[in-house]
Amino acid sequence: MRGLPNRWIPRGEPFRGGTGSGGSIPAILEHLIRQRGLPAGMDIEGFLNPRLRDLADPFLIPGMEGAVARILQAVDRKESVCIFGDYDVDGVTSITLMRRILHAYSIEPRHFIPHRGPEGYGLSDAALVRCMAEGPKPDLLITVDCGTVSIDEIAGLKAQGVDVVVVDHHEPSPRGLPACVALVNPKRGNDFTYLCAAGVVFKLGHALLKTRPVDLDLKELMDLVAVATIADIVPLVGENRLLVRHGLKRLPTTLNPGLRALQEVTGMNGHATSMDVGFRIGPRLNAAGRMDAPEDALATLLTDCRRVAFDFAEKLDRYNRDRQQYETQIRREALEMLDSSFDPERDPVIVLGSRSWHPGVVGIVASRLMRQFHKPTFVIAIDGDGIGKGSGRSIEGVSLVEAIQDCQQHLLAGGGHAMAAGLSIQEGELDAFRRRFADYVLRTTDERQRQPTLCYDAEITFSQLSLDFLAGYDLLQPFGNGNPQPVFISRGISLSRPPVHMKNQHLRFMLRQGYAEQDAVFFGGGERPLPDPPWDIAFTIDRNTFRGRTTLQLVIQDVRAAE
Repeated sequence: MRGLPNRWIPRGEPFRGGTGSGGSIPAILEHLIRQRGLPAGMDIEGFLNPRLRDLADPFLIPGMEGAVARILQAVDRKESVCIFGDYDVDGVTSITLMRRILHAYSIEPRHFIPHRGPEGYGLSDAALVRCMAEGPKPDLLITVDCGTVSIDEIAGLKAQGVDVVVVDHHEPSPRGLPACVALVNPKRGNDFTYLCAAGVVFKLGHALLKTRPVDLDLKELMDLVAVATIADIVPLVGENRLLVRHGLKRLPTTLNPGLRALQEVTGMNGHATSMDVGFRIGPRLNAAGRMDAPEDALATLLTDCRRVAFDFAEKLDRYNRDRQQYETQIRREALEMLDSSFDPERDPVIVLGSRSWHPGVVGIVASRLMRQFHKPTFVIAIDGDGIGKGSGRSIEGVSLVEAIQDCQQHLLAGGGHAMAAGLSIQEGELDAFRRRFADYVLRTTDERQRQPTLCYDAEITFSQLSLDFLAGYDLLQPFGNGNPQPVFISRGISLSRPPVHMKNQHLRFMLRQGYAEQDAVFFGGGERPLPDPPWDIAFTIDRNTFRGRTTLQLVIQDVRAAE
């Protein structure tokens, strides 16, 4: 089943070539930056070359002073500390960062990660029971990437005499804030709200060093922050852009044996981009949590032994292959359900559930269905007791957090981010939730917002593409949420030879426009019927290096009959 066709909308005027202002900045670069808009108070040079000395005072984040004071108290009193984290990439990297920071202050913390299936996300009752049973009761519990909405659970810990410091980036609950010693969360204020949890932990480390310097070089940990920031799909703006730019530079020569092993296992060749992290490293770290073995992802990042790191990296790679098999099965069954009950012209949302689905994989399937049909989507795995645990992905303009609040009478629990969220639901409430969710989307959006749109940055010709063009284009990196990879269009494109079918329905083309030819790939292009050439194509640009030779490669985003 196919979704609605994309509307192609220009983000601005076509790129016409020529030179940039003063000739010092490539014209394509200046065009794309100005078209997207510069952050307030920043010039083009500052955007292209962010500097570490521009990092802001970490004490600007709410709760930072209280957290620093309580952690240093634990240092001075030699207290027992436990780090409680999430099972995804942001969670395990945050635990790793927090451990490295505490080690520098001579604290040897224990750590705990809940199992996604039986215990769920965050400070659940089941997870806390196991956490307290597995070690001595801590004097201080530091949560990373969770805890902001755990009002009742943190009150229970306080009653037991456990102090809690929350280091998080999730949205606060409408019920209020937990009664913890300190809640370090940028979402309590107006600045740095784009940070992932690992970014907040990094800022906490900076605040500790400013208060009490020790032998710790935070720059050596920026590769971990970059991996978390990219994998958690938070906006690559402000300090995130700075942290990721510098972290990616460190990644090929990282001091972390686990990150080095993951690069070896995934075939990275000494050059790290946000795409490498997003499609190679991130999925393997996430796969362990999805298969209910998050400790293996954490062990990969914590070990100091290269041999052990490589063994764990290979194990994560196997988890990822298992995850792909589950994903393929669930997606096939989901599409079969949609074939019998879903009309993309009529239905504003997708809500699907099954007792045969793996709860660790439904988020990926939700993401794929959302992109295919441009619909806010929840995919729900239902257990033997009829309790569903689902993951949602959304389109621009539809906040899943607000939708969950609007639909709460049909849910057991829910929360997360505007674009990605989780929920728990009774199986018998699925239909009522679907109707209420659809009603919410129809009430809060107009038809234009619900129409899939492809925004392109510039129209260019094949003759304008060159390695010089690529060199300027690369300065815009890192690409990701908040700084998307530029999309270009070219018109009147023909095929130099028939397309080559690769695995997973991917296609490879040699395309021609006039006398100029370009190599191109279309991921998933074999899943849809293509019009007869000539075409108009929308595409991004990648650097392709093979046997020492670098060329431009087009990555096709959409194809239509030439207008």
